[in-house]
Amino acid sequence: MAIFSKPGVPRFTVEVYQNAHLPEGGREVNAIVTVTSTGGGTTGETPIPAQLSPAAHTPREQAPDAAVVIMVDCSGSMDYPPTKMRNARDATAAAIDTLRDGVAFAVVAGTHQAKEAYPGGGRLAVAGPVTRQQAKEALRKLTPGGGTAIGTWLRLADRLLDASDTAIRHGILLTDGRNEHEEPEALRATLDACAGRFTCDARGVGTDWEVKEVTGIASALLGTADIVADPAGLAADFTSMMRATMGKEVADVALRLWTPQGAEVQFVKQVAPSMEELTGRRAESGPRTGDYPTGSWGDESRDYHVCVRVPSAAVGEEMLAARVSLVLPAPDGSTPQALAQGLVRAIWTDDLAASTSISPQVAHYTGQAELAEVIQQGLDLRKSGDVDGATAKLGRAVQLANRSGNEDTAKLLAKVVDVVDAVTGTVRLKAKVTAEAQMTLETRSTKTVRVKK
Repeated sequence: MAIFSKPGVPRFTVEVYQNAHLPEGGREVNAIVTVTSTGGGTTGETPIPAQLSPAAHTPREQAPDAAVVIMVDCSGSMDYPPTKMRNARDATAAAIDTLRDGVAFAVVAGTHQAKEAYPGGGRLAVAGPVTRQQAKEALRKLTPGGGTAIGTWLRLADRLLDASDTAIRHGILLTDGRNEHEEPEALRATLDACAGRFTCDARGVGTDWEVKEVTGIASALLGTADIVADPAGLAADFTSMMRATMGKEVADVALRLWTPQGAEVQFVKQVAPSMEELTGRRAESGPRTGDYPTGSWGDESRDYHVCVRVPSAAVGEEMLAARVSLVLPAPDGSTPQALAQGLVRAIWTDDLAASTSISPQVAHYTGQAELAEVIQQGLDLRKSGDVDGATAKLGRAVQLANRSGNEDTAKLLAKVVDVVDAVTGTVRLKAKVTAEAQMTLETRSTKTVRVKK
């Protein structure tokens, strides 16, 4: 494990967990890479929130640059029930109150087209007592009406964020319905265009939206996705999201993977706190070197599963299978700053016990990946009417959740199936399942538990 630090940038560490031993001729190397970021901002002390600082109306010295655009669904369906729009306005107001002084922000009203609700003029406001009050007054004018074309909302957010010279660019998107006034290809093209330019958390309110649309937005833009079934819970959720955004200290961090001649990267996945496939997002950054985006970081820890196929070798030989680094691009395009580094090794042995042992971390997250997969498969089979197939897949999910100690997922599964025996995965599909229960399970299926140390 190697650690590098620089004033104003969080301290990153990389830890590698693996069984490096392979049998003679063995080629596949698996490792869990734990990345931890701590002490961003100044020298690691806990920052004083702006609202508690002696200079309450002055941006905190050395605070990171940040810009946030909140996209609020204002389509006609937000009027059913009428409290939904009011809750959305209140939630947006709560998020604005959570903004740190000095952060740039804007509010977008989204229907079949996107409009600037505040401040307008293709610009961002700077958070402070006056602008917060002005923004909340503008929110009162938001009324439901029109259709839903989420790509237009994201395109406008991208233009607004691009106009700000900030390192951390983030969006918060709320929708209550399906993207009915835009072709799926148009939304995909928008997500491809916005990927890497800003991160975005997406929330579905109520139960009339499409889970795969909302989770797809969050996945493409390296944010979080969740359901807020009861609109009354929006304010708490928006406040929590904004606090997390205000805690980000550094943006555009990449996981850099170097492999030796003859080695091939099989996959790179984020496996905690949620599953995120990164393999297809590789950007070549040098000879046998590729970068995988990780988004913005505050004080937090994430786990990644790296799988590399190496050339076979004889017993007693050893090689470096991969070098994993965290890098931060330089604003001027010069050499990226190295933040931390870890090594993945391969050692060939004729010791059967050593070569057949599976790393506890690798085994745990392999199970968590299967858990997310079988939940999705089971729910899809249930929707198609395949009772036997759905029962088998969701039963396996119950078994995996029980084995790994994923209690939150186990509780969500219990709302969709009757659990007869969690150890063996014996279940019966419930005859009646609420839309909320099914959508919550589907939306949160990729959330994982950390491996027990």
